Amino acid sequence: MKYVLAYPTESCFGLGCDPRSARAVRRLLVIKKRPVHKGLIVLVSDMQQLRPYVDDKVLAAVLASGYTAGRLTLLLPAGKRCPAWLCGRNGKVAVRWTDFVLAKRLCQQSRHALVSTSANRSGQRALRTAREVRRQFGAMVRVVAGQIGTARTPSRIVDWQSGRVIRD
Repeated sequence: MKYVLAYPTESCFGLGCDPRSARAVRRLLVIKKRPVHKGLIVLVSDMQQLRPYVDDKVLAAVLASGYTAGRLTLLLPAGKRCPAWLCGRNGKVAVRWTDFVLAKRLCQQSRHALVSTSANRSGQRALRTAREVRRQFGAMVRVVAGQIGTARTPSRIVDWQSGRVIRD
């Protein structure tokens, strides 16, 4: 997938692409006007989709800790194979195991993780409808129709190693 998708998430429309594709990620960052040093969230439908991004020992420890699908994003040590463009300047990868039906289905159908960031230009409010996304981004993104969830805030982000809350 070399293109950028806009799709419904729990709280707003998200922008996503294949996290393995440098070209797709660059395109997403240009569309969003987001600097690469901030890093990106990797959205998965099951923890096995994390294998390219975190080492097996970290994956096993996260699963043993009781982490489940939902609105919690974990900042994990990036594995050796994790592309640098996902990590930003901190060398960690942000991971969210989604249980939101539409986003989960996209990951399942693509058979890999997706980048997930809010559909908006950096510093602006997140877009909540397909119509708003089309108005702002036009043909730059492919819009997946559907309704966003009922959450009013983005997912909480926690550094898994330190327990520090990055975003509440």
